[in-house]
Amino acid sequence: MRMMFKDPLLDAARILLALFIGVCCFAAVALLIGAPTLLYFEDRVIAELAANGITGTGPEFTGAIAMILVGTAGLLALAVWFMLLLLRIIASVGEGEPFTLENSKRLARMGWIALAGQLASLPVGALVLWIASQVKDLPAANHLRFEADFGLDGEGILLVLILFILARVFRHGATMREDLEGTV
Repeated sequence: MRMMFKDPLLDAARILLALFIGVCCFAAVALLIGAPTLLYFEDRVIAELAANGITGTGPEFTGAIAMILVGTAGLLALAVWFMLLLLRIIASVGEGEPFTLENSKRLARMGWIALAGQLASLPVGALVLWIASQVKDLPAANHLRFEADFGLDGEGILLVLILFILARVFRHGATMREDLEGTV
């Protein structure tokens, strides 16, 4: 039995997710364009940094920045994949059939994506800290405030656990629904 109904909450969620997906895709493309551009104009970037009082930087510095750009684009790609799966779950809720094996699989994939995001943030954050350590003692960087919050986040780990548990709940609900439909 499929129920089609208008739900302002689901409509708002679809609109917001579409907006977030668009922004994340745009940002990821910009970062992926920026990384090779940075490396191509490496000499100019190093000269500009030196003109601003940040000396002692070299190819390893711009290489680290390029890796941060690519890593951040990868994290954004994971976020887009996560939101696309969420969008499909929302669509199934709008159709009146959320307890399906497919949604159970989607929730499990979302759990793995969230875990991958937590783990992928470690090397990106380490590079940010390395860059911050390279420039923090320079006079030109005195006005800059460096803060890096990366690593395994308690809230992120909780999200992973919740998604895996919900995947099991949805799998159980789908099995119960199939059993009920088989008896009718």
